Amino acid sequence: MRSCEVLIVGGGPAGSSAAARLVDAGVDTLVLDRETFPRLKLCAGWITPEVIRDLGIDLAGYPHRLLTFPRLRMHLGRVNLSLPCVQHSIRRYEFDAWLLQRCGAPVVQHNVRQIVADGQGYLIDDAFRCRYLIGAGGTRCPVYRELFRERNPRSAELQLVTLEQEFEYHWRESDCHLWFFEHELPGYSWYVPKERGWLNVGVGGIAQRIKARGQDIKQHWAHLTGKLGRELARGADFDPTGYSYFLRGKVDVVRIGNAFIAGDAAGLATRDLGEGIGPAIRSGQRAAQAILEGVEYRIDDVTGISLTGIARSMFRRAPRARLAAAA
Repeated sequence: MRSCEVLIVGGGPAGSSAAARLVDAGVDTLVLDRETFPRLKLCAGWITPEVIRDLGIDLAGYPHRLLTFPRLRMHLGRVNLSLPCVQHSIRRYEFDAWLLQRCGAPVVQHNVRQIVADGQGYLIDDAFRCRYLIGAGGTRCPVYRELFRERNPRSAELQLVTLEQEFEYHWRESDCHLWFFEHELPGYSWYVPKERGWLNVGVGGIAQRIKARGQDIKQHWAHLTGKLGRELARGADFDPTGYSYFLRGKVDVVRIGNAFIAGDAAGLATRDLGEGIGPAIRSGQRAAQAILEGVEYRIDDVTGISLTGIARSMFRRAPRARLAAAA
């Protein structure tokens, strides 16, 4: 049996951010993930200046694809807005693996099935033992399932369903485009170019509202790809994959004993744009801080409003390095 002081279930941004803080402080930390990194992770891959700051990333030194947008194109019906701001796109396939490697914690591929709390901490699948446990395994996190689900039931009203695709494409339009409420979608659709010839497109909306309108997310995908095929992604071969996660709701319990949940395991994505990377990173860092300093684990302020952050970044000057340029 392998023992450690802190065991983190999930090697994504929440887990790797917690691990980085703990390892820097000399704490014996182990990360478990059911996947081997790098692994495919569907996500628009849109990150904010706050994410760059929270992670202490040197943009010029980041070794993978990173595209900086000096503006965003927002479409609300017939209203088209060009908002000057600073935002970035990355490929989660590269970004998550880099963060996990950078954190310095050992990583074991393992699909957690059973968690037992006892007087000495937590026993995982009769194979791992720890004093502290952080659940950062996303929407289907086993730590949430085993320890937190009854205390924090998820609301169907906040379940976001998406269809998305990331693929190699030699785009010519280097701006990020967002379409809100088009075709009666209770959500938005997106076109997010990535550096060196990659593109992410998708649609996302509140599942319950889509169903109540007698619609299906596939109809909204067809509407988006029809538009893109005529304008921004001509000749692209569209073949999406679906997934769902939860927007920020009332999260009453995020710590039970020495067990914590962070990121999508706690359902922390912003309600306006469904942005989850920033809240995941901040909550992971807070969990590590609670362990290191013996302070209360509070995440009430880790989820802001994405559009507010965009408004703030409108007044910042875009960095000169790696600005978006047409391929």
